[in-house]
Amino acid sequence: MQIRTDLAMESRDIARSPSGVSTRVFHRGPLEEIHVRIETEEAAHALEKDMGSYITLSHPALSWCSAEERMDMSRALADALKWLLPPFGDLLVVGLGNRHMTADALGTQVLDSLLITRHLKGLTEDSLDGRLRGVCAMAPGVLGVTGMETAEGIRGIVEHVHPSAVIAIDALAARESARICTTIQITDTGIRPGSGVGNHREGLNRDTLGVPVIAIGVPMVVYAAVIARDALTLLMEDMAESPEEHGQAIDALVDKITKQKMGELVVTPREVDEMVGKVARIIADGLNLAFQPRLTEEEITALSHDRI
Repeated sequence: MQIRTDLAMESRDIARSPSGVSTRVFHRGPLEEIHVRIETEEAAHALEKDMGSYITLSHPALSWCSAEERMDMSRALADALKWLLPPFGDLLVVGLGNRHMTADALGTQVLDSLLITRHLKGLTEDSLDGRLRGVCAMAPGVLGVTGMETAEGIRGIVEHVHPSAVIAIDALAARESARICTTIQITDTGIRPGSGVGNHREGLNRDTLGVPVIAIGVPMVVYAAVIARDALTLLMEDMAESPEEHGQAIDALVDKITKQKMGELVVTPREVDEMVGKVARIIADGLNLAFQPRLTEEEITALSHDRI
């Protein structure tokens, strides 16, 4: 059974930490920060991920924690982004996904709370003059709605706007259900829309767009087959059987149930609409802090509210 995940930290665990992968772990109270760097082609092949840096920020109750803890996550996200962003130039934020499907609407919802400033050059009050970095955004939709590859539309805007970097935001798929709406991954390798659910599209990266691409994602779904396999493995352990000896039998049974009978299923929590909204705001606040380091948090909040 193929175990598909968009998270580099999970791929590292599945591949049992092969050589060519370095890992650092930090803790800020309940917030865990894991830095995974894939340094060789061999390691990239083993993890099925591109070479580069992957930072994951995790909180076990991210969607339900206090407002101050959510702001701490936003600050941690901003700190991680500051190491990856170019120091100058306008930025283009791309909200990927289908706004009509809640589990895939993360990218579009982030844009709703993002401070957009590129059009304000020369129009702001004197106190903000020279302190705002230009930020623009787009939500390209999905191929089935627009009839265009996502990369095609973004490439055209990049050629017109000339941003110093593109920040792409998308929903991801995880190996563990506990990762849903509790983990944020940031990477400098770009992103391939739809890869988490096996719907491969043209990648968004420096090679395809001509500028650095930073991808930010949050797991919103897991495969039903993974949940079924975990349940059967626990059952085997309770029956004092060896999971290793019965691994192939478990995989065959899971495939028969989840694929042959119902097709390949992905699962998301029933509260996903509320969870997506809260995580989207966390990401938007983190982006605003990272993009506008010359503004105070109070000024960013005031400008964001003025936009609404």
